[in-house]
Amino acid sequence: MATHTRRARVLRALRRLLLLAMLGGLAWLGGLFWFAASIPRTPPLPGSAEATRNTDAIVVLTGGSGRLSTGLELLADGRAHRLFVSGVYEGLEVQELLKRSRQFPGEMECCITLGYSADSTVGNAYETADWLRAQGFTSMRLVTANYHMMRSLLEFRMVIPEVEVVPHPVASPNVHLNDWWLWPGTANLLMTEYNKYIVTYARSLLASVIDSR
Repeated sequence: MATHTRRARVLRALRRLLLLAMLGGLAWLGGLFWFAASIPRTPPLPGSAEATRNTDAIVVLTGGSGRLSTGLELLADGRAHRLFVSGVYEGLEVQELLKRSRQFPGEMECCITLGYSADSTVGNAYETADWLRAQGFTSMRLVTANYHMMRSLLEFRMVIPEVEVVPHPVASPNVHLNDWWLWPGTANLLMTEYNKYIVTYARSLLASVIDSR
């Protein structure tokens, strides 16, 4: 009888764990679809308040196609007077950077600063914060991939809450957001980014609780 009772308790516990795992999986899956649907498909529309808003600086996070050329175009359009490129690999100088982006080296060379210390989004936020504070800037336009924007905004708001951040998402032609679940590469990218977003969001909640004490 005792053995039968213990076995029944174990089975009930396993059923509860299985139910919790299923509910957690459904919640994660629903969150993933929400995350994918929340990713902006296009940059700010020309003429909109976001597109024409001038800031003290433009900040580009390296690591994806189209980010640097977008940042240079925004600088040329006068959206800011300075451009900071965070997460540049060691050895890349401004003239080489401009050459790679098909810009004449003498035109904007003086207005660009490269940051070499960041190797993650957290590092990007801290590296950029140090530069912004050294310059006395209080606003910035953030240029990064559209799927990377939500997590980047969280990181930057945790590190430099006093700075106004205007998002400027860049869409990659290799990331297929429509029917993304049919594209294995895109699906894997979004799942990875979503998991990182969850961790970042949890960190931001914990930080806000600690700050409120």
